[in-house]
Amino acid sequence: MARRLPSQPPVLPGFSHMHVLGSGGFADVFLYEQNMPRRQVAVKVMLSEVVNDQVRQMFQAEANLMAQLSGHPSILTVYQASVSADGRPYLVMELCSSSLSERYRRERIPVADVMRIAVKIGSAIETAHRQGVLHRDIKPSNILMTAYGHPVLSDFGIAASLGESEPTEVVGLSIPWSAPEVLRDDTSGTVASEVWSLGATVYSLLAGRSPFEVMGGANTSADLMQRIEKGRIQSIGRTDVPPSLEAALQRSMSHRPEQRQASVLELVRDFQQVESELGVAQTPIEVAVDDWALATVADLEDRTRVRGSEGAPVASGARRRRRRSLEGSAASGGLDAGVRNSKAIPRSTGTRPEAKSPKRSQYLAWAVIAAAFVALVLVGISSLFLIRSSSSDIPQVSNIHASVTGSSVRFSWTDPGLRSGDTYVVTSGTDNKSTQTSSTFLAPITDGQQVCITVTVNRAGKNGPASAEKCAAAKGSS
Repeated sequence: MARRLPSQPPVLPGFSHMHVLGSGGFADVFLYEQNMPRRQVAVKVMLSEVVNDQVRQMFQAEANLMAQLSGHPSILTVYQASVSADGRPYLVMELCSSSLSERYRRERIPVADVMRIAVKIGSAIETAHRQGVLHRDIKPSNILMTAYGHPVLSDFGIAASLGESEPTEVVGLSIPWSAPEVLRDDTSGTVASEVWSLGATVYSLLAGRSPFEVMGGANTSADLMQRIEKGRIQSIGRTDVPPSLEAALQRSMSHRPEQRQASVLELVRDFQQVESELGVAQTPIEVAVDDWALATVADLEDRTRVRGSEGAPVASGARRRRRRSLEGSAASGGLDAGVRNSKAIPRSTGTRPEAKSPKRSQYLAWAVIAAAFVALVLVGISSLFLIRSSSSDIPQVSNIHASVTGSSVRFSWTDPGLRSGDTYVVTSGTDNKSTQTSSTFLAPITDGQQVCITVTVNRAGKNGPASAEKCAAAKGSS
């Protein structure tokens, strides 16, 4: 099927059109420059031929949902929503890269990177669920990357309220990442089906293909639906993927919804367990919980980072079970005696406990001051160590080549020695920045125009030295 041409970009007050970013079944996405404040933005514009009352309501619902949820660090930010002069609704959104949807097909993404993305996107989905919203189109192409390499969830276009999701409702389907009960029209979406879709998405990022796709085989919609219905999931086929991760993903894509993780949050905790198994720091879960609002920092740390004897996190339920078992064993003279001794609780003897002497109070005060001073010194030393360790040499990109073909210029360079987690920050013009892992960069160019870029390596949030500026003119190649 031939791809349609993008629609004409609308004239939007306060914005200057630059070029098209992508096209979908219901809308086109354009790059605009906002005049005040000056920044580049992505503008999603509905197609005039599909605009009707139902589509307008759907579009307005998407704008409202994303505005309510976009305060979350892993949900795409919406700046504005309106209707253009020619009657087409549009959304003005944060400009992000869709590089992830291309990257997982092109290269093997490290397991630790996939887990970081999975925890952050899972946190966004769980947040939406707690607001009573289903996304219903979770897939790799709806995970975008910000300029700083942070994954964000986009496209709530077919999202629905948890209480309003009905099997008879017609929605678009992304078959490779849709749960079997959704494909059978038993439901248009549930929390369980979203667990399935997140598991399928994470599987895809690891395997380089969707879970039921057969490389070199027939992968029509009918083929995929038949395989999904049978529920026979292939192994990811990577030796660096722990068996515990394979098991968690297999469970998330169980054919029977009741056998899956009970919530997206439970699946996210499985991913955190894998991070601990890999020996990397756990990615924080970014979910606001009402009853945590009044909790202290110590309470939050205690609730979210409880660790077992082997250093692995344990669930709160397991912690409670272990606490009960410890309390049960206190009769043998273990924990209970220690608690009584540490708290120095006097038994009822008919006399009042002896008061602390003034000298003892003074000694305690001086001890606290001395301990605080030592802690400050240690913090200063550790900070100096971190600063020095983080200022290690970050490689510099050199020898950028440029070639102009038609209306675009292709910049390329040699990998200077990227490590896992490093990214390139490509700066074109004054404010336009793109974060990527590919060593090529494609930019649009018009006659009489000159395009210049610099490339910087970002490591652990810190930029290294920038490359020499490389420019290309519209005609010829350099």
